[in-house]
Amino acid sequence: MKNLLTLALFLCSFIATAQQAELQALLKRENVTGLQLVYTKKGETKQYSLGLRQAGPTPAPMTATTTMQAASLGKVVLAYTALRLHDQGRLDLDKPLLTYAPYPRLQNESRAAKITARMVLGHTTGLPNWADYPLAESWKISKLTLKFAPDSCWSYSGEGYVWLQRTLEQLTGKTLDQLAQQEVFGPLKMKNSSFTWQARFDQNAAFGHDKAGKPTDIKRFTEPNGGFSLLSTAADYSRFLQAVMLGKGLKPATAKLLTTAANEASRCTTPPPLPTLTSAGPGAWGWSPPATARPSGTGRQWRLSRLFHDVSRHEGKPGFLYQQR
Repeated sequence: MKNLLTLALFLCSFIATAQQAELQALLKRENVTGLQLVYTKKGETKQYSLGLRQAGPTPAPMTATTTMQAASLGKVVLAYTALRLHDQGRLDLDKPLLTYAPYPRLQNESRAAKITARMVLGHTTGLPNWADYPLAESWKISKLTLKFAPDSCWSYSGEGYVWLQRTLEQLTGKTLDQLAQQEVFGPLKMKNSSFTWQARFDQNAAFGHDKAGKPTDIKRFTEPNGGFSLLSTAADYSRFLQAVMLGKGLKPATAKLLTTAANEASRCTTPPPLPTLTSAGPGAWGWSPPATARPSGTGRQWRLSRLFHDVSRHEGKPGFLYQQR
């Protein structure tokens, strides 16, 4: 898999001459069921859809509109949505979230009164990633306790994003899916993206596959979760990344918040290393893909499907790859 990622993004630099057969051979060699690859340079976009979205007795091909589980990439969509509402004067990034609406899961945590949207977006709330397994019914009412003092250090938190999601829903009277459609998916023409399962995905969704190559169950989320339920395509998400890089739909000062470092990469604890495409990890963390001083971007891996981005802000080149094992 690592060789697949490295070579696929390397081929992005030479996409004009790269042949589809080369990528097909790569999939076969690395035992990858299928992938979507999108690369844009100087306004020209190249796109590949290779392999299968579902293996087995009735194999189905991967297409440009095959929907995949985009997992934590939804956090950036939620961040962009929050900034759109900020520009509309509806959300103050530095106003404590509890002044907008109560959050019962934090009722016994007095330190939570200090937490703001800015802290959520920068992962400095002090909240855990998840208080309980987030697909379990018990998670919805699980008690939240801060692991660290608010705004004291960096610690990745899906819980913080869910809290921000609930705040935005209280503010607007709309679900995250409705807000994302209004503020992101609609304006950017992301026709194959949603935070909940749509009937139109039934005939063209990518399955995960186990080690034996057998399709696994697709998670059909009925409730939106800004931390992990995004469904999208490489083409849609590449379009979104381009909008982020250009500051589209945001005031100039607000757009900079998505493309500059929010805080130093000073973690509260030392975690296991994440896979990267460079010799060092991010120098700082922003509210979109990790911010670095290098022209090349940093790749990261998520569990539901393998999702990689390669963003060069200096050269204006977003690259994006979805891979289904």
